[in-house]
Amino acid sequence: MLLFLKKILSMGFKDEIKRRRTFGIISHPDAGKTTLTEKLLLFGGAIHVAGAVKSNKIKKTATSDFMEIERQRGISVATSVMGFEYKGHKINILDTPGHQDFAEDTFRTLTACDSVIIVIDVAKGVEAQTRKLMQVCRMRKTPVIVFINKMDRSGKDAFDLLDEIETELQISVNPLSWPINMGPEFKGVYNIYQKNLSLFTPATQTIQETIEFDDLSNPKLEEYIGDDAEILREELDLVSGVYPELNIQEYLDAKIAPVFFGSALNNFGVRELLDAFIQIAPSPLPCQTVERVIEPTEEKFSGFVFKIHANMDPNHRDRIAFVKIVSGVFRRNTAYLHVRNGKKVKFSSPTAFMAEKKSIIEEAYPGDIVGLHDTGNFKIGDTLTEGEKIHFKGIPSFSPELFKYIENADPMKSKQLAKGVDQLMDEGVAQLFTSEFNGRKVIGTVGALQFEVIEYRLLHEYTASCRWEHINLHKACWIKSNDDEQLKEFKKAKYQYIAKDKHGRDVFLADSGYMLQMAQSNYPKLEFHFTSEF
Repeated sequence: MLLFLKKILSMGFKDEIKRRRTFGIISHPDAGKTTLTEKLLLFGGAIHVAGAVKSNKIKKTATSDFMEIERQRGISVATSVMGFEYKGHKINILDTPGHQDFAEDTFRTLTACDSVIIVIDVAKGVEAQTRKLMQVCRMRKTPVIVFINKMDRSGKDAFDLLDEIETELQISVNPLSWPINMGPEFKGVYNIYQKNLSLFTPATQTIQETIEFDDLSNPKLEEYIGDDAEILREELDLVSGVYPELNIQEYLDAKIAPVFFGSALNNFGVRELLDAFIQIAPSPLPCQTVERVIEPTEEKFSGFVFKIHANMDPNHRDRIAFVKIVSGVFRRNTAYLHVRNGKKVKFSSPTAFMAEKKSIIEEAYPGDIVGLHDTGNFKIGDTLTEGEKIHFKGIPSFSPELFKYIENADPMKSKQLAKGVDQLMDEGVAQLFTSEFNGRKVIGTVGALQFEVIEYRLLHEYTASCRWEHINLHKACWIKSNDDEQLKEFKKAKYQYIAKDKHGRDVFLADSGYMLQMAQSNYPKLEFHFTSEF
């Protein structure tokens, strides 16, 4: 009887895993990524109003943009975590920042994704930021789907875009829907995957009914799209000749990217994307740790922290650690091992998110994202388990490229500034280095806009004022050596360029590329690392 019950429970657990989908949305900032997120949430019943996002001319802001500075600037500066149910599937969306200055947050977020949707502007095609993010997907072999957005505007020819995607993103493509014209002449899309037609009505966000068309030779097609029917037939013949029928395994192996066309702002083409996504996208995937590969079907719980965010609710000064569940079942009020500090911790109010709206949950399954209230115990990359000491890989901090001294502009608020800097650095907003030479604190970032975000958040979330002082540095790199004598000699010779990071590790702040090259040449027994994961 006990074995029978265990088998039933196991079947239920595996069914829960199979119905989970966790994906990230990435793109260049202007491609309409967050608009697509809004429409996907609309289909899941997560929000009940539709509206434009990411425009200073439009007052409505994105559900996923919950920080005031995001609303003011019309950009995403932090990853948002949202979940909803759709046709029996639990879908978790990670809406990443599109701006290149916040690429590091996006890189870390991709470690928590089982698949990715890339949004591309029909007029601009593949842009630099998208290429960089695709490199990360390719490195991790993450399956990707491409959504070509803004078809109601004039842009590049569909075939030219497909060629550009293959060349620029270095991945084969397979269109699963096909546009009928574009811009003012845009009439809709034919869903190759489902064999139906969706007609576009300008200036409406009403979800259009689909028309079944298994046989495109049917003369009724002319009744719907007129003279474009023959052009559609010819183009689809060409598509079927150039692009073979989708091989789902090749998609799961990240060798081919299905492509959809639509207009997220007009809520068009989004349903076709979502319906195909839940059919072909992977359920939770295995994760690599230093020790071994963790399978999602394992009974014992494990998960890792991929994001920390302070002051999601400024009224309560709360700090949330976002944990991706990798295996087993996470349960409320159960003690789990915090591997890094070796202590058991319990969580009385784990939460699931729809942007800043959250609800307490009793349990979560592999693929889910859970928010845990944190009093400062977590840092990015930390592991939680039922007792096994494992360490998840692939969640690094990157070597910053811009540096400034941070100074207190209000002596009465020194404690607030120290707390604010400490918590924001834990989030991974930027990196903090303390100079061994003069004890001054140096903030390192990937992009210039991060300094503005830090200053804004310090003032509005911690009532602390800061001022910046420029420092001319080329690169920060972590240093390590098995030769203690050479490490000691190097630190003595470069004393004024040595600093400690937030975790007490040695960092070399090179003021030029030449200086870094000479250091590497003169001290061959030293290791110079450009990510913190070593």
